[in-house]
Amino acid sequence: MKQFAVELKKLAEKLLDILCENLGLEQGYLKKVFYGSKGPTFGTKVSNYPPCPKPDLIKGLRAHTDAGGIILLFQDDKVSGLQLLKDDQWIDVPPLKHSIVINLGDQLEVITNGKYKSVMHRVLAQTDGTRMSVASFYNPGSDAVIYPAPALVDREAEKPIAYPKFMFEDYMKVYPSLKFEDKEPRFEAMKTMESTVSLGPIATV
Repeated sequence: MKQFAVELKKLAEKLLDILCENLGLEQGYLKKVFYGSKGPTFGTKVSNYPPCPKPDLIKGLRAHTDAGGIILLFQDDKVSGLQLLKDDQWIDVPPLKHSIVINLGDQLEVITNGKYKSVMHRVLAQTDGTRMSVASFYNPGSDAVIYPAPALVDREAEKPIAYPKFMFEDYMKVYPSLKFEDKEPRFEAMKTMESTVSLGPIATV
């Protein structure tokens, strides 16, 4: 598991560099924002969804967006259940052997000023088969200051800044109670704390 985590962290950081390239940001910008002064946080969660005889009565996992940065998911290669919301329609994410599903969390939506959106997703209960998943989360450090990249805001000067500035650990204090609601109330809650956040220089790696 230690080696697994090392390799997935490398992959997550490569993906951050690809996002920087796509957005026209300085190479390494997203990684620097995630680091704060203590480095990013990384964790892995293993989930087990047993078969349910009456899946219409329960939800395997309610719809939500993830709080953090990049999520790398090894999902079951036989039993389905994961869905994502696209254009107001729930889309199945079919099992695919030897693949990693990449999901983006709320912090990347804020930093990219909405160019990339955190993905609403859910897991449906299934009547047949036990579904296993291994999700790894590459998140900002606790003291990382999250805010829209100035370069992305400057290019859209006619548009108001829709996202707040906050410390990641403060967002995580708000997230648990609002996890299964729309993400906008979470962003609004952080705006009330915005004046207390000191925007220092981005830590270098």
